[in-house]
Amino acid sequence: MMYKILANTIFLGKDIHFLPECHSTNDKALELVKNRQAHEGSIVITAHQTKGKGQRGNAWYSRKNENLTFSLILRPKFLDISEQFFLNMMVSNSIRETLGEYLPDLKVKWPNDLLVTGVGKLCGILIENVVTNEGWDYAVVGIGVNVNQMEDLPDTATSIKACTGFHFDLEELFKLIVTQIEQGYISLKKSGKEKILTNYLNHLYGYQEWKNFEREGRVFDGMITGVHLDGKLKVRLKGGEETLFDLKELRFLL
Repeated sequence: MMYKILANTIFLGKDIHFLPECHSTNDKALELVKNRQAHEGSIVITAHQTKGKGQRGNAWYSRKNENLTFSLILRPKFLDISEQFFLNMMVSNSIRETLGEYLPDLKVKWPNDLLVTGVGKLCGILIENVVTNEGWDYAVVGIGVNVNQMEDLPDTATSIKACTGFHFDLEELFKLIVTQIEQGYISLKKSGKEKILTNYLNHLYGYQEWKNFEREGRVFDGMITGVHLDGKLKVRLKGGEETLFDLKELRFLL
């Protein structure tokens, strides 16, 4: 399969680097940025990612020609580095809006995975930043979506086909997702931050609900009440105290 340059976008997908196989599209995208072989809107996509990366250093396993694994190269210099979580939220919202057409029970799991409620994880997002003395230079947005894979899925994961029973055209789904992300990015650039935050919270798994969490081996009940601009999760504990948690500090017990 070869992914063609996107015709219906403004800047995303006008430069596509397709690799039949690679370790990690994020690593390849970062290499292109470093060697000045890519620009804002460039996309690296592969049919078979052999060493995909997830949050917390977890692996993202994907069978050949069955899923979408790609990385977008963006230059969100209009955002301060302290506001970087708005990019995470925008990407999560955009993918959820696209896939929500087929999966109404899709939720965002903090910080930016997508989860089919009661079934499992469908999509992972990993954003790696290139920062210079002048501020935020590049953001490489790695996206992995389980689309048609039915075998060898982890117990905590699912796919669109497993949930719907339908086989999806990967290139068409890729176009839909990228187009929606571009629209979200342009909206973010036009100061649509409040709308992005509201949309994110409205579809955030566990928002305003009591859930089980684990921190340093200790299990506790908490209620998500919001997210900080730096991406930390605001959680109210049973005693009423509200605490901020970083990604590495907290784990959901689904």
